[in-house]
Formats: sequence, structure tokens, C-alpha cells
Amino acid sequence: QVQLVESGGGLVQAGASLRLSCTASGRTVSACAMGWFRQAPGKEREFVTGISWSGRTTAYADSVKGRFTISRDNAKNTVNLQMNSLKPEDTAVYYCAARWTNNVPTSRSAYNYWGQGTQVTVSS
Repeated sequence: QVQLVESGGGLVQAGASLRLSCTASGRTVSACAMGWFRQAPGKEREFVTGISWSGRTTAYADSVKGRFTISRDNAKNTVNLQMNSLKPEDTAVYYCAARWTNNVPTSRSAYNYWGQGTQVTVSS
């Protein structure tokens, strides 16, 4: 089993930055690919970014490329999401997810474990 806890959400103005963290616990977390998804009110949960267990491979949604950066520290069992140049359309609940795999899945159904989510609100 893997337990995931997100932190770092909040209310910011457009153009600001936020850093989300996901702390993982459980067996062999360092062997998991990790992903961030988000869900805005009335919308489907969508892929934002993911990182392989080694950290060598990353994937980003087109809407966040160049603004968001994912990183991980396997020694601390944490995955971070640095979000810069935030826009009102980035407003959503952000979820951390994990899966034991060698690649970086981008589909919601591929992930086995999920955190409870953290709210990010960007005002215009």
C-alpha cells in the first residue's frame, strides 16, 4: 500500500507561484511513477504532469509546459510541483498519484494510489 498526502495549496493572484508537495509512505515508494492531476468544478480530472521512479523521465500537459516543473526526492519520499505564472484557469483541486511502473502514465486509470487533494485558487 502507498499513502499520499498533498500540501502547499492556497489562494494566489494571477502571475504568482506556488509549490505543491506530495509526501508518500509505504513499501517501495521510490519505485513508483508519480503524477499530478487536477480537477476543476464541473470538469473531469486531468493529467498535469508525471515523473518516472528515477526522475529521468517527465511528462507535461500542453497547458502547463514551460510554467510547471515536477521533481522528486526519493530519499525523502517527496514529489514537488513548482507552479509559476499561474493563471485563473489553473484553479482546481490538485491530486498526487502513484503507480508501480517503469514509464510515466498520463491516464487517470493507470494510477493505483491517490491523495486527498489540495485546493489551488488563482484570482484574476
